[in-house]
Amino acid sequence: MNPTLPSQAQVVIIGGGSIGCNIAYHLTQLGMSDVVVLERDKLTSGTTWHAAGEIVPAVLGAEWECELYLHGRDLISNLESETGQATGWREVGYIQPADTPERLEEMRRGAAFMNLHGFEIHEISPAEAAERFPIGDFSNTLAAFWYPKEGRTNPVDTTMALARGARKRGAQVIEDIAVSEILVRNGRAAGVRTDQGEIAAEHVVIAAGMWSRQIGAKAGLNLPLQAAEHYYLITDEIDSIDRDLPLLEDPHNWSYYREEVGGLLVGLFEPDAAPWMVDAIPEDFSFGEIAPDWDRMAPHLEAAFSRVPSVAEAGVRKFFCGPESFTPDLAPLVGEAPGLRNCWVAAGMNSLGILYGPGIGKMLAHWIVDGRCPVDHTSFNVDRFADGTHNTPAFRRARTPELLAKSFGAHFPNESFKTARGLKRSALHDRLKAAGAYFSESHGWELPDWFAPTPQDARIEAYGWGRQNWFGWHAAEHRAARENAVLMDMSSMSKFLVQGRDACALLSRISCNDVDVAIGRVVYTAWANEAGGFEADLTVTRMAEDRFMVVVGENSHGHTETWMRRHVEPGEFVTITDMTGGITQINLHGPKARTILETVSDADLSNAAFPFMTAQDIDLGFFRVFALRVTYVGELGWELQVPSLHAVQVYDLLVEAGAEHGLRNAGMQTLSSLRLEKAYRDFGVDVDNTDNPIEAGLGFAVKLEKPGGFVGRDALADIKAAGTPRRRMLQFLLSDPEPLLHGNEIIHLDGKPVGYIQVGAYGHTLGGATGIGFVETDTSCTAERVAAGDWSIEIAGRRYGAKAALKPLLDPKMERVKM
Repeated sequence: MNPTLPSQAQVVIIGGGSIGCNIAYHLTQLGMSDVVVLERDKLTSGTTWHAAGEIVPAVLGAEWECELYLHGRDLISNLESETGQATGWREVGYIQPADTPERLEEMRRGAAFMNLHGFEIHEISPAEAAERFPIGDFSNTLAAFWYPKEGRTNPVDTTMALARGARKRGAQVIEDIAVSEILVRNGRAAGVRTDQGEIAAEHVVIAAGMWSRQIGAKAGLNLPLQAAEHYYLITDEIDSIDRDLPLLEDPHNWSYYREEVGGLLVGLFEPDAAPWMVDAIPEDFSFGEIAPDWDRMAPHLEAAFSRVPSVAEAGVRKFFCGPESFTPDLAPLVGEAPGLRNCWVAAGMNSLGILYGPGIGKMLAHWIVDGRCPVDHTSFNVDRFADGTHNTPAFRRARTPELLAKSFGAHFPNESFKTARGLKRSALHDRLKAAGAYFSESHGWELPDWFAPTPQDARIEAYGWGRQNWFGWHAAEHRAARENAVLMDMSSMSKFLVQGRDACALLSRISCNDVDVAIGRVVYTAWANEAGGFEADLTVTRMAEDRFMVVVGENSHGHTETWMRRHVEPGEFVTITDMTGGITQINLHGPKARTILETVSDADLSNAAFPFMTAQDIDLGFFRVFALRVTYVGELGWELQVPSLHAVQVYDLLVEAGAEHGLRNAGMQTLSSLRLEKAYRDFGVDVDNTDNPIEAGLGFAVKLEKPGGFVGRDALADIKAAGTPRRRMLQFLLSDPEPLLHGNEIIHLDGKPVGYIQVGAYGHTLGGATGIGFVETDTSCTAERVAAGDWSIEIAGRRYGAKAALKPLLDPKMERVKM
């Protein structure tokens, strides 16, 4: 036992790299001084020491990314003056070239979004790029983008400055101490066991970089994280390179460049990356290097030097290879660990730990102190992997080669991961594939994105921002839904059976709407946090007095289950069973849905016997299914929950029955276009935990006066009492039928930017691209203000006139749904 080791602390942080020291710095900044950082070796000895130290944003597509990045850049640029510790920060500027029309479109879209959120980005000519970066070859460049405020820092010195700042406010930073175990008591983290003794703690934070997966596994946590080889080459000194040469990233060659001690550093994010130590990261790996694979990397180096041919013949000072850790979906792992209260995770920065460290540190510090996340957590919350998937050695070995290039190169709105596919397949997968489905991937699920006439045609000829080769087939699916009927395999929807004596009490406590309803009623509701922000939007169906079915999108699976379990109070009896794998959900929607269903069922499907937002057990041929009369596409129809044992038979039965009625298969692209014509919301896509149901236009599903109240009730009551909000979600329809909306396009009101499109699609029935987005006006955003405004949407630098509406532009009276 180390006599100098504290016996207890408010927070123990495992890991003394950029992330751990940032968390300590920000916790102490919030007044929590009883913080202990434990580092198994020396500070920065994991991967922080060999980071490039470039503080550059590339193309950011989310508000949270912008907020975290800008905080980090500002903190790092001022850290030396605050702490007295030199950081090596230099504001040298940053360039991104666009050599293809597709990349130019992406950059223009991204620059507009980022400028809206506080960046300074300028489109410049190839000649101007060459003036700023004279060793570069921009002969094939269409345009470049100049970020004057970005720069570089020394990762080691910056981390030491953070540690010094934390120490000044009371934190202890202890080196050469290894954590062997997280202590657990009554489902909560209670401290840590080290090789020098135990420390009791109110909170434990896993910030151990590439070791986090192994530390988490000992506590029963699923933290999918895999180290990969990361390379950079440093040339000998070159006379033509200035110390303040701007930073340059080249997504076309998966490479980045900066000055290094008079020479040039050329870093690589190659498309065939190599996983490193899949089984386990060695415990004694400190300040370590990996023997470089020259043969594998030579073609990538040749491509990288095509951007800087004038220095290609320079001598090689160092060819470095070291590990960096990546997550399966390229989003960080941050938040309170599902299944273990007061155990927090901050890992999986995907080689951006220096850049995002301050933002992650600030965000997690507030989450710990305030009890809720201050930014949109829907993409990075660690509870998205609560189901235990994405983490076998085989999966990590298969997925990792794709991750480096995918994090660095061009991106398209409908692009999916190509590796480690087939993790979660519906029972209908083979039927759909034979019907011409092209599959995308979401949270491990194989999803039919659209259907081609034949399986051989189910391919994307070229990715882009315009109409791709499948657009016409998708349009036909959309028309079938509005004119006839479509089948959609929605088995990916997460389905939880919540039952027991206190099931109703639990769901009432966390639901904004009233779920204590008659048996057979389906209730659409939001779940909110104490600030009134969304934590879910979903349906709750009452199946019996003590039995409910909760259905939510696949992107919210882990968060929804975790949220329910965390709100079961002591002494309550509730069981929560994940039924997702056992239920195949087949959605049948369209004006002819009732006619088709009546041919295979003896149930009374009339509007009187089976009204909207109700559910019943019905017969379908030989089988019994649980049918919910709900819609997410704005048409008459049912969601059929079929035991997976019977899924193929029921699907075949419906296909045969619908043949004479124009029934078609439809995929996720069509789901998106149909639901956006109706302006339906989707938590994790267009609303998040920083938005609230009142401003999102879902006040009808908030019952402030229901008995017993609910989580977030008081905050929502205050928001509603304040009157018509200035910030509201609107639907938009472009006047020009040609352009497409994908998301992040800038909304202008009377010539001024007031928000951005959260998500968009082509409204084939409305006759143009449509989308939804929050706007914030100077005064209350009333219906009159919306109707009188001059609205336009900016797409890649060009503005298009648009119609705005508070109510759905398609069937606002719900006549099609309730027919």
